[in-house]
Amino acid sequence: MILTVTLNPAVDKTIKISDLKIGEVNRIDFSRVDAGGKGINVSKTIKQLGGKSTALGFIGGSNGEFIREHLDSSEIENDFVRIPGETRLNTKIVDIVNNTYTDINENGPQISKEELTKIREKISSYMKDGNLIVLSGSLPKGINEDFYKEIILEANEKKCRVILDVDGKKFTEAIKAGPYLIKPNIHELEKAFQVSIESEQELIDVAKEILEYGVEYVVVSRGHEGSIMISKDKVIKAKGIKVKVGSTVGAGDSMVGALALSIEQGQSMEEALRLAAATGTANVTTEGTQSPDISLINKYLEQIELLYL
Repeated sequence: MILTVTLNPAVDKTIKISDLKIGEVNRIDFSRVDAGGKGINVSKTIKQLGGKSTALGFIGGSNGEFIREHLDSSEIENDFVRIPGETRLNTKIVDIVNNTYTDINENGPQISKEELTKIREKISSYMKDGNLIVLSGSLPKGINEDFYKEIILEANEKKCRVILDVDGKKFTEAIKAGPYLIKPNIHELEKAFQVSIESEQELIDVAKEILEYGVEYVVVSRGHEGSIMISKDKVIKAKGIKVKVGSTVGAGDSMVGALALSIEQGQSMEEALRLAAATGTANVTTEGTQSPDISLINKYLEQIELLYL
């Protein structure tokens, strides 16, 4: 079973504008609304790929109900903790003239100690031998930065593999617990270790330092330059494919979804990286934070080239 944990979900509103003018009235060319949050995006991708997952997290208010209804209608299992606060609304502005992508994200509601206890107990109840847990995204107010680290330690004790996709202090704390796989992008990696990565070898060197914590796989996404997977015994690069960008939001989440499903199905890490690269590529050609269609993923899957470094 794959579990996705989204502690700070969101309703994502994507709007397209031609030549955004700051400080002026702008007319919207196109808009759409999606159920969002990194873990929820992962669950949506797993569904598109023909797999199953259960989405956990907090939801509240009308926005939270929108997310639940969307997942129910998409036949994605979910088991949320309801809170009195309102789930946040995130706005994604795509300027189709200047090719810019601007995120305006709300912070989300405050989480009480009682609500934190409820979600901790709920996550623990799903920790059965062999289950795969995806921890991704920001933490709402009221939850300490070491929360993911604590979850990983418990999961490891119960023989559950964890895929981690977070940034900042959450990332540097959580990797110390030794999650099974982490998927930072190159900018998150640079920020976490306060370095400037100028070459593939420098990226590999940083990733190998992370492996010393007990992490088995590091997958680094690098936008149009593709992605690199590092383990103790191999380094594999998935070359990037040039495509027309619809939205970059959720591309990393779609990669995580593909990795999670491949791992659950027992595929090789080469197969997992190839599917992740194809799914991420398909995602950036798709509007909003909707998951790419399986036919589009299969189209790019045939084009992904792997290299051993």
